[in-house]
Amino acid sequence: MNFPAHLKYTKDHEWIRVEGNEAYVGITDYAQNELGEIVYIDIPTLGETLNKEEVFGTIEAVKTVSDLFMPVSGEVLAINTDLEDNPEKVNEDTYGTGWLIKISLTSPAELDELLSADEYQKQL
Repeated sequence: MNFPAHLKYTKDHEWIRVEGNEAYVGITDYAQNELGEIVYIDIPTLGETLNKEEVFGTIEAVKTVSDLFMPVSGEVLAINTDLEDNPEKVNEDTYGTGWLIKISLTSPAELDELLSADEYQKQL
């Protein structure tokens, strides 16, 4: 499995890639592998400001539906609309074209509470 070192991770299997005061969020390679074939993603929180660990949407696979949790507090600026017609991109390229949301960070200090790639792998 792939766990890029430049990302931060949550215990709930989300990743975050920070770019200035904004960040992209998705699910980890481990999570997409455990879920299996992803068939639908529902993210109704565009424009909302959510706290760390709040649910920002759900992801549906053939065998289950899982909540998606905010890795840090922030405003949901964008949703990856390419996933509406192609949710399988999460399975194919979870750290690239399979990103879920783009957020504006409201509490950047919370990033320090997230796991490094090594720490995340040890948790698994």
